[in-house]
Amino acid sequence: MKISRRSALALAIACTMATGAYAQAWPAKPIRLVVPFPAGGGTDIIAREVANKTAGSGYSFVVDNKPGSGGNLGVDAVAKSPADGYTLVLGQTSNLAINPSLYAKLPYDPTKDLTPVSLVASAPMLIVVAADSPYKTLADVVAAAKAKPGFLNYATSGNGTVAHLATESFQKAANIKLTHVPYKGAAQGVTDVIGGQVQLYVSSIPTLIGHVKNGKMRALAVTSAKRTDDLPQVPTIAESGYKGFEAVTWFGIVGPANLPKEVVAKLNADINKALQAADLQKKLGDQGADAAGSTPEQFGKLIRDDIARWGKIVKESGAKVD
Repeated sequence: MKISRRSALALAIACTMATGAYAQAWPAKPIRLVVPFPAGGGTDIIAREVANKTAGSGYSFVVDNKPGSGGNLGVDAVAKSPADGYTLVLGQTSNLAINPSLYAKLPYDPTKDLTPVSLVASAPMLIVVAADSPYKTLADVVAAAKAKPGFLNYATSGNGTVAHLATESFQKAANIKLTHVPYKGAAQGVTDVIGGQVQLYVSSIPTLIGHVKNGKMRALAVTSAKRTDDLPQVPTIAESGYKGFEAVTWFGIVGPANLPKEVVAKLNADINKALQAADLQKKLGDQGADAAGSTPEQFGKLIRDDIARWGKIVKESGAKVD
């Protein structure tokens, strides 16, 4: 069927007007923000703080906790949702960058099935020992590990986590061998390190900072490129002799593939505006995280780059989750 130039022009104008009308009307109802982890955890708290602050720009958010399968369940649910701007998810390094290599069959492709909206925050890990440990510095740990390869154990909250893979990366940089002891959660690992059953613990700052400040644990190093304001006396791994080392977990908002560009642009602008607020920065800081906005394009590049980066580390470590 042939379409006249006049009809084609009318159709194009109608489509443009419809798109503009949609952008002006959106959001006409609450936005569902999925958190792919249980309520009360670090990801949940960050999601709620960002949602509350961004709501000041005229949004109404409903936070929906959908945990399971290392965060994959919640991300997959959003990937399969309508691309109308009313369903988003706060993803993180694990389920957007690590899990594509860690899981043999991931139900979604982060680079094809999701639309990056904005990076929200990043958080380093902390390497700690018990307060009465003979290891006073990271150099002490490296020396002991070189003297007895595999003798020292380190705990994390699970196989294939950022903490696990960051420590694997550090072992390669330091040319040492440690033995990984994965736990299903943080509590038991903390107890075993303090009790001396495990020599090292690697986890997020919110998990460990209380034990460091009450004197039950000693912090040896932080995995970020710069020192953290929460523990300014603790050196970075890079400062400890491993120049360029950096491993953090980041958090960012994504939606289903093909989100309308106008919606992505508005969300991105308002989220980044919220992240500049001093009170939100403080609240994120209380969780051991740094506010970190971005453009959608910058966040998309970070996801792609980290899929390649962490994929290499996953392969070298042999980590797998079926």
